[in-house]
Amino acid sequence: MFMRTSLMITALIGTFLISAPLALADIGQIKTLKGKVEIERAGKTLTAEAGDALEQADTIVTGADGQLGMTFIDSTRMSSGPNSRIELSRFRFNSTTHDGEFNTRVKRGTLSVISGQIAKRSPDAMKVMTPASILGVRGTRFLVKVDDAGAGQ
Repeated sequence: MFMRTSLMITALIGTFLISAPLALADIGQIKTLKGKVEIERAGKTLTAEAGDALEQADTIVTGADGQLGMTFIDSTRMSSGPNSRIELSRFRFNSTTHDGEFNTRVKRGTLSVISGQIAKRSPDAMKVMTPASILGVRGTRFLVKVDDAGAGQ
């Protein structure tokens, strides 16, 4: 009996250790979604759904009717409207110290942001880049709009 219980505990711990690094790659989650929204990840295009996890280096693309709301593990909240292309370029966050870095690139469309722990801990640690500028996040709420004319790819 003891041996069987030991093996089960070892198997459970092993399963946890194998699956734990996968969870650490998640930087946020799609909370709300309407219309066509896709996630470009590692050369693949995935149809997004509410509840989907987000990872560093994901690109979010909304269609003409697409909208979404995202929440990140540092409590940053973002929303995007139709015809948007947003790259989650760099994200790292220490949940104990709240140190981190969050860089996002808006190629086209709109991005509304309510900053979380990363920007509160260090205002220089969160940046939103557009084709024409780099915005350092100093406040807690802002909106970025990039027209197609200036967007490029």
